[in-house]
Amino acid sequence: IDALDATRGRRARRLRDTLAAERAVLDARPPSGGTGKAGGTGKARAVPGRILHLVTDALPATSAGYTIRTHEIVLAQRAAGLDPHVVTRCGYPVTQGRIDGRRLVMVDGIPYHRLLPPLMPGPKNADRGLALAAGLTDRIRPAVLHAASNFANARIALALRERYGLPVVYEVRGFWEDTWLSRHPDAGRLARSELYLKYRALETRCMLAADLVVTLGEAMREEIVARGVPAARVLVVPNAVSPEFLRPLPDASALRDELAIGPGEYVVGVVSTLTAYEGVGTLLEATGQLRDRGVPVRALIVGDGPERAALQRQATGLGLGPGSEAAIFTGRVPAAKVREFHALLDIFVVPRTPDRVCQLVTPLKPVEAMASGLCVVTSEVKALSEIVKHEVTGALTVPQDPVSLANCLEHLLYSPDIRRKLGDNAREWVSRDRTWAHNAARYQDAYARLGAT
Repeated sequence: IDALDATRGRRARRLRDTLAAERAVLDARPPSGGTGKAGGTGKARAVPGRILHLVTDALPATSAGYTIRTHEIVLAQRAAGLDPHVVTRCGYPVTQGRIDGRRLVMVDGIPYHRLLPPLMPGPKNADRGLALAAGLTDRIRPAVLHAASNFANARIALALRERYGLPVVYEVRGFWEDTWLSRHPDAGRLARSELYLKYRALETRCMLAADLVVTLGEAMREEIVARGVPAARVLVVPNAVSPEFLRPLPDASALRDELAIGPGEYVVGVVSTLTAYEGVGTLLEATGQLRDRGVPVRALIVGDGPERAALQRQATGLGLGPGSEAAIFTGRVPAAKVREFHALLDIFVVPRTPDRVCQLVTPLKPVEAMASGLCVVTSEVKALSEIVKHEVTGALTVPQDPVSLANCLEHLLYSPDIRRKLGDNAREWVSRDRTWAHNAARYQDAYARLGAT
């Protein structure tokens, strides 16, 4: 911004105004409180058990771990007798290039509301969505406002609390500033940057201001408490699965033939968004080592993302690309077909890097694989160690160490009884502790404590 002060021209002025507006948003202080008893008439008019979830994006326009978690939560809440509604950020999905002007979309009977102004919002009018969100709140009369990461949704919910006196739950699904850091090679320098520090500070202020903070795991809970949020106001509601993931896997014969996987070949792989911190390159290196040892194995990479092209180049360089086709890249597949690809796998691998975001944030995909009874091998990072108990419900390996991963995979590939036992143990654990129905009861209790049911 300082550099642009002395720069002439319309483009420079526009860029400076945009950056200044972004900084103003990051400097803004959300309404404080944490009591759910602010002024307004909304609480008196609220429909008991009606929940308004404020999220960034959602089904059906966007299918990802974030949107699937949202949908599974609201389906389970409805089954538990609650009345959930979902609203996406202002301008979505038009701001993502989807020309869809519907202000209400029903998905499996759940109302998904959209805040669509005549002109799409930008950084200089970031609060345009507040008026639309207030109008929606007036119409549907929720008893609690449940905002999911990031701070943009939390700020709207906190402002609505000031107007309507409704309690606010802030669900911290990740530390997005750390995700941003993980995408840059000079993360150490950027961790001291103005942008990172302001983003982190605003997230923390939103956590402190909420009546209740929900998060996904113990590592995340510890981080939130370390930022000053009282432990009694932090609730862990982990990633979970729907009943379909606990059913037997479908027959994979046709898909195996389609992908030309031979009858004697093993398949190891991952279902994920292909970002740098997922560590898929380590899996490719380990696969190359296994093939050099004579192990008939292929790597199955299901998903898409910014690292896909680089990973395909790496696979070619390792001799896993065209010619051998030892690395199979499927691209993104519909959520409904994920279990068909699970059925192809002998081992599900989560080779995450030791980046801070991986130490803290627990992903959804390995829980789904464990529910399917797959043998799961993950990097030994804090968040993954919460869900995989070494040699009980899976196996842990050294992050970014292809030799360690290859050794572990080789041992398990040639030990089908161990793979089966680890998969059975994992499925049993998930069915007991990690279902969305189990989570719905946690939400219901929390809402009751806030006077919303």
